[in-house]
Amino acid sequence: MIKNRRDFLKTAGLAAAGLSLPFGSKAGLLNSFAPAKKAGAFGIQLWTVKENLAADTKGTLASLAKYGYNQIESFEGPKGMFWGMKHTEFKKYMDDLGMKIVSSHANNTVDFERKAAEAAAIGMKYLICPYKGPQKSIDDFKKFADEFNKAGEICKKNGIRFAYHNHDYSFKELDGKIPQVVMMEGTDPALVDYEMDIYWVVAAKEDPMKWFKQYPNRFRLCHVKDQTKTANGGIESCNLGTGSINYGKLLAEAKKYGLQYHIVEQEAFTGSTPLKSAEIDAAYMKKLVI
Repeated sequence: MIKNRRDFLKTAGLAAAGLSLPFGSKAGLLNSFAPAKKAGAFGIQLWTVKENLAADTKGTLASLAKYGYNQIESFEGPKGMFWGMKHTEFKKYMDDLGMKIVSSHANNTVDFERKAAEAAAIGMKYLICPYKGPQKSIDDFKKFADEFNKAGEICKKNGIRFAYHNHDYSFKELDGKIPQVVMMEGTDPALVDYEMDIYWVVAAKEDPMKWFKQYPNRFRLCHVKDQTKTANGGIESCNLGTGSINYGKLLAEAKKYGLQYHIVEQEAFTGSTPLKSAEIDAAYMKKLVI
């Protein structure tokens, strides 16, 4: 499923294991902390339920609202960020459901001025580059930083923000440097933020909190995606609360370093379905103090 996502991002032009977890423990960690107040706002990346959306866009969005999601993050598929609707029509339907589209993954190299203007017109906060892929040289990541600064200028002009979403490849040393560091230090904080996919940071055997602390107020969004081992020794995403990542502890701490948006994403559904998992994940998020 993950490989298919990467292939999709490339072909759509969206260019875009046993692990020792620094904060991992047994599955079902919700009982390890006691919420003192209601959870804050949380969203879902629509990639999680993409097949359902393709079959019944409005019905699927209505189901997500019923589960308790009050924010969504879209992605730029064959029907665009707004699933065949005009941006204003999409916003109206979101309003009717009591939800907001806060962000979308998008191709920042094609027709980006229009995308930024439409996003701003309906109150979105972010457009996000979802994927660049492993590269042959660290110079490629330096070029991406320049590209992101230009996209950030376009977004700033329209009153919104630009961000980059990581996978594991940006944390792997290349030419003696870490690509994620090169991109973060090569981008202007006034123009470019980052969306931390926590699953992929852990997959790279990195400590997410180390990155939140090292770059405060740069990781403004995150993907909340749990991780489990597969029978063949690999890893895959799973229902929140059944994997190894202690989000109850992590998200509360990350807030101190500027994290604002919590976006659920799931890509594997062993013993479940995308919609059922979305419902389970929403129930988990409601119990967190974020």
